[in-house]
Amino acid sequence: MPSASYGSVPFQEQIQFFQRKLNVPTNAWTDIYGQEHDWAFMVAGANRDALVTDFREAVENAIANGGTLETFRRDFDDIVARHGWDYNGGREWRSRTIFETNLFSSYQAGRYQQLWENREALPYWQYNHSDAVEHPRELHLAWDGLVLPAGHPWWRTHFPINAWGCQCWVTGLAERDLTDLGKTGPDEAPTIEWEERVIGQYSPDGPRTVRVPAGIDPGFEHAPGRSRLDSAVPPERPDPPLPGSVGGEGLPNRRPSDPLPAPRHAPASRLLPGGLTDEEYAGAFLDEFGASLDEPRVVRDVIGEPLVVGRDLFEQRRTGRLKADKNGRGRYMRILADAVLSPDEIWVRVEYQAARKTAVVRRRYIAQFLLPGEDVPALAVFEWSESGWSGITTFALESGSLDDLRVGVRLYRREE
Repeated sequence: MPSASYGSVPFQEQIQFFQRKLNVPTNAWTDIYGQEHDWAFMVAGANRDALVTDFREAVENAIANGGTLETFRRDFDDIVARHGWDYNGGREWRSRTIFETNLFSSYQAGRYQQLWENREALPYWQYNHSDAVEHPRELHLAWDGLVLPAGHPWWRTHFPINAWGCQCWVTGLAERDLTDLGKTGPDEAPTIEWEERVIGQYSPDGPRTVRVPAGIDPGFEHAPGRSRLDSAVPPERPDPPLPGSVGGEGLPNRRPSDPLPAPRHAPASRLLPGGLTDEEYAGAFLDEFGASLDEPRVVRDVIGEPLVVGRDLFEQRRTGRLKADKNGRGRYMRILADAVLSPDEIWVRVEYQAARKTAVVRRRYIAQFLLPGEDVPALAVFEWSESGWSGITTFALESGSLDDLRVGVRLYRREE
């Protein structure tokens, strides 16, 4: 299978697979891992929404229109210059990695869907190694020509792509094809030898150990697109469920190994008096951003991401009434604003909403403050997405622990 033709003719399943991904900012390539790539588009180290969006458009254009590496590199250079992105690695290597990994994985995800839907007519799959690869991997060469039933468990971990730069592919076979190959039945599946590998040595969240089959690079031990076909719900789920989460199951499911920064002291003036109206509480929150109930404002958080702050945050869609004192949170509106303006941490995750059968990207701002007269720090959490927002302000979690809130990809941590 020539390298020049690999994925050069886009097809519907490939394009749809990529278009249904959600943009997720990250700090390192390990933030989104394995089958999580079926749901999320990321570029390692691209931790701003606008930057990820521009890369997304460039990659999608290349996939949908059969673009080449050279045309993508022109987009790459333009995006880097426009955003002032300081990336790791040389230009040639980094642009090739972004382009080929997304091209090959979307191509294989589309092929997996095609093969799976036609498994009754083509009940066997054959592994093929590309002769165009300059430095073949020994095990990939050993698997060349291997024929196994379409539903064999071996494909769950070994359906290409299986490594950085891998161009192996799979073809479907009918019974007569086995006869043409001189086979009376499928081959015996190779024994899977599992290895422990350490990844993320230079990740902001530190290294961790993963278990992968021999011959498979970490992060590639899954069949691209398979999780989409197994279920409409992303497979990972925080356990226990996230306190204050307004959606359902989601991914990624990363948890920190370090505690939140020590709580900061806040003056008594940050706590509003009780008995105010919803308009007064909402106005106090908006005032912290230079906005008002009549004048919304676009503000940027500590990592430069834009947030639109205005009346719509508090207005009920069906009635048009303001609701800013839900569960007595009105007194803590300034504290909630502080969580956005000066957070201890910012997390992002993909969350699936079963009722709507859709997924959203949620950004979560977390901060702790010590208020006069209180023995327990006030915990403030502001969660934002394009579909809405939620706020939590409490002195004690009702269930679970603080770390149950710290799930996803951590984009920011305040320096103490």
